[in-house]
Amino acid sequence: MLSCEVSLYPMEVADSDQVINQALASLQRHGVTCEVGTMSTYISGSPEQVWESLKTLYDAASTKAKELSMVVTISNSSK
Repeated sequence: MLSCEVSLYPMEVADSDQVINQALASLQRHGVTCEVGTMSTYISGSPEQVWESLKTLYDAASTKAKELSMVVTISNSSK
């Protein structure tokens, strides 16, 4: 099991919420557990699922925002 906290910051876009929500919607096909908060999203699943989800999230957001920042904290701890 792997989990992460990720924050996505699209820059120089008119509606950053739309970019973030569309990127989050792209995670549904990975079978990960997502808990969306106001400032970050928690993702958990197998290591392969989580790593692929992070790539998908970044790729989806980068199609809508030329510049973005993604901050990720990853843990393999069960606590």
